[in-house]
Amino acid sequence: MKKVLIYDTTLRDGTQAEGVSVSVEDKLRITEKLDDFGIHYIEGGWPGSNPKDDQYFKQVRNIKLKNAKIAAFGSTRRAYLRVEDDPLIQNLIKAETPVITIFGKAWDLHVIQALKTTLENNLEMVYDTVKYLKEHTGEVVFIGEHFFDGYRSNPDYAYAVMKTAEEAGANFLVLADTNGGTLPNEIEKIIKQVKEKGLKGNLGIHAHNDSDTAVWNSVVAVLNGAVQVHGTINGFGERCGNANLCSIIPNLSLKLGYENNS
Repeated sequence: MKKVLIYDTTLRDGTQAEGVSVSVEDKLRITEKLDDFGIHYIEGGWPGSNPKDDQYFKQVRNIKLKNAKIAAFGSTRRAYLRVEDDPLIQNLIKAETPVITIFGKAWDLHVIQALKTTLENNLEMVYDTVKYLKEHTGEVVFIGEHFFDGYRSNPDYAYAVMKTAEEAGANFLVLADTNGGTLPNEIEKIIKQVKEKGLKGNLGIHAHNDSDTAVWNSVVAVLNGAVQVHGTINGFGERCGNANLCSIIPNLSLKLGYENNS
């Protein structure tokens, strides 16, 4: 039986939904429930972004988890700082989690207009950050933010971002449909293309639901080789929500025969 790893981001991405607010105590109780359920990865928040997340990472160390690994979330180093000098990167390490998840820009438009740096420097940011974090934690998950938008705009560059993360040692290479605008047939076509080009690492999928296809996009990604699926309980998340793990998990296990709990 093929195994798919479930990565829950309810406590980070899910809390960006309108009207959702959870206390530190809430986050700790939810963590215990997700662990009991057999979730493989629980993304707890962004260290340094707010006092609540900092407290969560301190207190979650006292919980004896049976199944799940806690992940701290952040981004690649900033364009003007060395990775070891970036306090945002140091905050990730100080969280002392077994997994660190970072996102990097995979859309050339955002590299130039949002980061205001060069395409080459962005690749260096990805490489430096993944390599550095690998020296300080057990697993690094790399998310190519806006990967599918970036691939439509500049396929060679979007691929290069993911390949750079792979070469730096990322344990998982997660393709993100951050805008939620990609359809299942595109997901299948693009995943096949990046594999043919030489992306050999463990692939993941992180889908948003703006086109109401996040669940199916996630299932299609698994059918085409993804081994890690990101989502939230009941699909909570910003805008139209994230991929709904409450639909994905039974579809994969009951209908398609995948093993997806610990």
